[in-house]
Amino acid sequence: MRLAYYSATAHADFWTEHWGAHTVDELLAVARESPLTTLIVDALPPAGIVLEAGCGLAQYVILLRERGWRAVGVDASVEALASGRRRADVPLAASDLRALAIRSGAVAAYVSLGVIEHDPAGPDAILAEARRVLAPQGMLIVSVPYVNGLRRIGAPWLRRRGRAVAAAGGAFYQYAFSRRELLAVLDRHGFAALAVRPYDPARILRRVLPGRGTARRHRAGTGSSGPAASRAVGRGQWIRGLARGALYTEPALRLLGHMLLVVARRA
Repeated sequence: MRLAYYSATAHADFWTEHWGAHTVDELLAVARESPLTTLIVDALPPAGIVLEAGCGLAQYVILLRERGWRAVGVDASVEALASGRRRADVPLAASDLRALAIRSGAVAAYVSLGVIEHDPAGPDAILAEARRVLAPQGMLIVSVPYVNGLRRIGAPWLRRRGRAVAAAGGAFYQYAFSRRELLAVLDRHGFAALAVRPYDPARILRRVLPGRGTARRHRAGTGSSGPAASRAVGRGQWIRGLARGALYTEPALRLLGHMLLVVARRA
């Protein structure tokens, strides 16, 4: 099952505006604490070039180089790459992911997080190029939006909404993939899956969890202070910790996981 999403804001300047709403330091701080980072680094080979395809502001390129990998990044957004370069002296280049200026077999690992789903023609051209630049037995680490349990249940409504947005002039934004479909397309391009993991199950809850805004204002030095505010922050943290434990069970990840990460090896 594949779901197509359309958006009235998916115009030519979308990615410039998207990355402009964030800072490198903000995203780097998230990456340093994210469970996703553990999944990525555990799958990387100890040596060789690690390419992040669709690196955006390059927070993962920076993080991986800090940890000793020879990481490089490519992205279509020149503005995003310029922001990454201003933050750190790391190797970045503007490129179409379907035609990389990299010799065949030069890369030990290819990392692409939430990127291949944005090609209206599907992920085949990007994955074919990924296979070309990867060395034999090289590692592919790729994630896409996941047709989780909730999306599967809501698929008829999501498709109707997508058609309505498209009919009103909205542009294609992305696909979401089922586990089976993503594994099938990877197999078609000569990748053998080693691990499949949904992640980010709290996406739909983050805006409604109590204490989140209070904690952020408190860290920033604004809002109320004193024992009552401290207790409110503590309650919010306790609730978030409890929710996190429940959300990262396998059934919850299959039901609510926003993204699906696959670690695969090039045959």
